[in-house]
Amino acid sequence: MTTVVNTVDTSHEDMIHDCQMDFYGTRLATCSSDMSVKVFDLRGGNQKLVADLRGHEGPVWQISWAHPMFGSLLASCSYDRRVILWRENAGQWTQWHEFKNHDSSVNAVQFAPYECGLMFAAASSDGSVSILTSGNNGATWDISKITGAHLMGVNSVSWAPYIAPHSLFDNGDHQVTETSGDPQNSGAPERPHMRLVTGGSDNLVKIWKC
Repeated sequence: MTTVVNTVDTSHEDMIHDCQMDFYGTRLATCSSDMSVKVFDLRGGNQKLVADLRGHEGPVWQISWAHPMFGSLLASCSYDRRVILWRENAGQWTQWHEFKNHDSSVNAVQFAPYECGLMFAAASSDGSVSILTSGNNGATWDISKITGAHLMGVNSVSWAPYIAPHSLFDNGDHQVTETSGDPQNSGAPERPHMRLVTGGSDNLVKIWKC
């Protein structure tokens, strides 16, 4: 039987579009049409507001926590065509990076599995998906874009779980090991297999290899 444990009075002034717990389940982030992102500390059975993040100029549609190995890092996306990364340091949340890579509303954002490094994807009503990657802990970012991903706009994006190189899965969901035919390259590092799924206003879902 499912029961309500707690009810959080967020004090948002408009509709809440998304809510996400962090990796440890001790913090809750929410976002709203009131253009704000809020972070709550849930420890001890309480709901303490620790951050009221203002930076977007339109409704905030979705939020995503990064894996804690990258620190306390939260991404938000908005109707204002932007993605903002928020970072907590010594108890203070601040706007860390701002990305303006789309020509219309950014509807979805999600960090990739931590094994892939510091990476996230953002989906937009302009029909494209941007993939942003940092190899130096956020100092600089490489941006790639899937243009024309969905003709009528992209509404959702999700990463598949990490799959190590040389591993495959058969139809019975049993792991199968694939070995390289070139023993000289067997010790060379390989990029992990990454899969991304998107859903659009064209009634299609597409799976991408990144």
